[in-house]
Amino acid sequence: MCNGGMRLLPIALCVLLLSGCAGPQPAALPPVPASLAEPLPGPLPSEAETNPEDLPPVTCPADAPLAGAAAAPGTAMPALPRGKLVAAKFSGLPHWTRSFDTGTWTAFLESCTVLSKQAPWSAICADAARVPLHPGHAALRSFFETHFDPWLVVNGDGSNTGLVTGYYEPLLHGSPVHTPQYHYALYAPPSDLLTVELGELFPELKGRRVRGRLQGNRVVPYLTRAEIEVEDAPLMGQELAWVDNPVDLFFLQIQGSGRIVFNDGSQMRVGYADQNGHPFRSVGRLLIQRGELPPCQVTLQGIKAWAVAHPDQVTELLDANHSYVFFRQLPDNLPGPLGALGVPLTSGASIAVDPRVIPLGAPVFLDTTQPNSKVPLRRLVMAQDTGGAINGAVRADLFWGYGNGTEQKAGSMKQAGRMWLLYPRGLTPPEPR
Repeated sequence: MCNGGMRLLPIALCVLLLSGCAGPQPAALPPVPASLAEPLPGPLPSEAETNPEDLPPVTCPADAPLAGAAAAPGTAMPALPRGKLVAAKFSGLPHWTRSFDTGTWTAFLESCTVLSKQAPWSAICADAARVPLHPGHAALRSFFETHFDPWLVVNGDGSNTGLVTGYYEPLLHGSPVHTPQYHYALYAPPSDLLTVELGELFPELKGRRVRGRLQGNRVVPYLTRAEIEVEDAPLMGQELAWVDNPVDLFFLQIQGSGRIVFNDGSQMRVGYADQNGHPFRSVGRLLIQRGELPPCQVTLQGIKAWAVAHPDQVTELLDANHSYVFFRQLPDNLPGPLGALGVPLTSGASIAVDPRVIPLGAPVFLDTTQPNSKVPLRRLVMAQDTGGAINGAVRADLFWGYGNGTEQKAGSMKQAGRMWLLYPRGLTPPEPR
């Protein structure tokens, strides 16, 4: 999941935006009608941390450039406002009347298990509990139009189009004990990992935190990936399970949740529990900068193929990303992995967002296209997750679920999109921060 309870990263943040390598670009969407918002010119905003991992498979020309194609490392982007929300009307939402997927209501009821405890939402969720099971499109349309107002989501640069990617719940092969075949550990959060809420010390830093560990009477940065995964295993005893492939484990950490199947056929579901506090560094971008792969080959499949061809370089490559994710075991009977909101995600109806712009739990109308396609995908979804690379206003990561085809859908999704927040009727949503 997008790093799960706080998704780390999406499957398809495209390095093509950085490189100019030939390949499909996000399909353009028509502009928002002028009646809904002032003119909003401007390019797709760059993200603070791009993730070229798991990009859609594209045809790479024989003369595709290597290291020189990427944006110069360390190039600073000018700071932009986080974004804004502009009052809109349901009549301006494209194909709004046909935007309700079968999972829409399921996902909304999951959101209500959390939102019902909050004043602006409690009455809405109480009304939702009285709606008959399996409401039709007309009933859903009436419910949301009665209880919500739409707000167009606008980027900090004034544009209204952004990037929509996808993620899924992967399956790994593993063992509950260490064996010669299964010797890459998933760790639970270590007991010496500290989280310092800076806002409790300095009110102006509210919402910011750091992680570390005690060294004497000082808090120092926590161990990096390379320091955690050494042979003498400083976290020995914290293992949840062991898997057979370090690259699969790396991408599990990026997704933030998944399942591990054991030799006896039993499964363990795991989800994000915590992180070591170090920033994520994209190994895909590193492969481009080193001239190992052209940008259009930096996909989930491309990175795995590179790892198979260069087994002696895998550890060094992965260690370049100091970030490390710790997991917890989740109940087997959950209908889906847990997102940052704390509720199970619903396939095709849950998205990861930047919570500094979109309130967690809220409905969002998503106007985009199907993965690697121009076929419209317009549906009401719920903002139930977050992610380390989900930064900015018009930015979403759609959860595709678990099972056959989900990896392909998630891995090939890199679409242009627009978003409308649905907020309780008559109220003004918080300003993006």
